[in-house]
Amino acid sequence: MKGFVKWMDNAPLWLKIILALPGLDLVWAIYRVVKGAAYGKIGLIVAGILWIILGWAILWLIDLVSIIIWKSPKLFA
Repeated sequence: MKGFVKWMDNAPLWLKIILALPGLDLVWAIYRVVKGAAYGKIGLIVAGILWIILGWAILWLIDLVSIIIWKSPKLFA
């Protein structure tokens, strides 16, 4: 699991931006769940599950903006 988190953290910026687009943002939701499980962070697991449920509506936009600004999804990650 930590390998997936490390791979996502080290992915190129263009790939992170593509994965933050609507429909593909599910990858960042899974990233949050896996990162939470790998590092024992319950809040991150809950945020990832909420991202899976609500990500298609508006949360993808938050991921996109945070990736462009900070090069990583910062909200709950």
